[in-house]
Amino acid sequence: MQLNSLVGKKIYQKQGFLQDGTRVPLTGVEVLGNMISQIKTESKEGYNALQLGIGIKKKAAKREMGHSKKAGLEKTPRFLKEIRVNDLEGAVLGSQVSVSEIFQPGDMVDVTGTSKGKGFAGGVKRHGFHGGPKTHGQSDRHRAPGSIGQGTTPGRVYKGKRMAGRMGSDTVTLKNLEIIEITADGVLLIKGLVPGSINSIVVVKKIGENKKFIPLYKEAVEEQLEEKSAGQPSVSDDVQQIKGDSRSSIPDDARPTSESEANEPTASLSDSQSIKSAQSQEISTDLSVDSSEDGQAPIAQESDEDKENKKLSEAKSASGGKSKEEVKDAS
Repeated sequence: MQLNSLVGKKIYQKQGFLQDGTRVPLTGVEVLGNMISQIKTESKEGYNALQLGIGIKKKAAKREMGHSKKAGLEKTPRFLKEIRVNDLEGAVLGSQVSVSEIFQPGDMVDVTGTSKGKGFAGGVKRHGFHGGPKTHGQSDRHRAPGSIGQGTTPGRVYKGKRMAGRMGSDTVTLKNLEIIEITADGVLLIKGLVPGSINSIVVVKKIGENKKFIPLYKEAVEEQLEEKSAGQPSVSDDVQQIKGDSRSSIPDDARPTSESEANEPTASLSDSQSIKSAQSQEISTDLSVDSSEDGQAPIAQESDEDKENKKLSEAKSASGGKSKEEVKDAS
């Protein structure tokens, strides 16, 4: 099957940047869902062709439903287009045509569509006439077409004379356009603008390949999403790994000694205050008992260490400033 064309729907227009920094206009043409609705052979119809259908028709006539049923399609296509081919080998009635089998990024294509309708237009808008002179008394000839023929010979206006009339709604083909990219949902990003309005039907025909193809530049965000979807570690995973390493590098002295200490409930402020008040009450009662028994204020008892230090200081003063070790030896 030497199929080189697909039927598509123009869905949007935008701009993009190539990897060399060139800004280019892009037109999105959705070609996913092309079904083979009829196969025409040379023995029956006199030529080889494939009829492609795209879309879904909600209210189809009985003859259209019968045509789709004969092809084995569950739903009636909304648009039908016939594409001539030289070879019918591999063509299966009712099968879906894969986009990747026909188009690749870098292919050169011709896009055929129906241009927008402009209604009735004059010669200046329709054909680019310059109009009449702006001065020398020409007040009403600024956009007039001028002379449209000769005199007695031929005595008529030739057919095809460019004049005012209906403009637009014509079949237009733009040649030598380039496919920059094919998205995952079957949308061709074509470099340039194609005829027709949004949601209009166009035919994309492959004519060759561009040997100096420059792919479309992708932003870093899209590349990160693709890496994440492919299972590669992202930047956030690296940050979490660094955090985990930093936690593991904390010395054991700075960590809690045990889980039991970390889980033990700490005493609240009110409990500590109640303990201090109880201790102060016990000390005050002991002092009051001692004072009542002796009849005077209690005298604090000196410890053994204080006594020894007192003796050493007295001995040092008596010896005239000798060192502590010498005083000990002397004593």
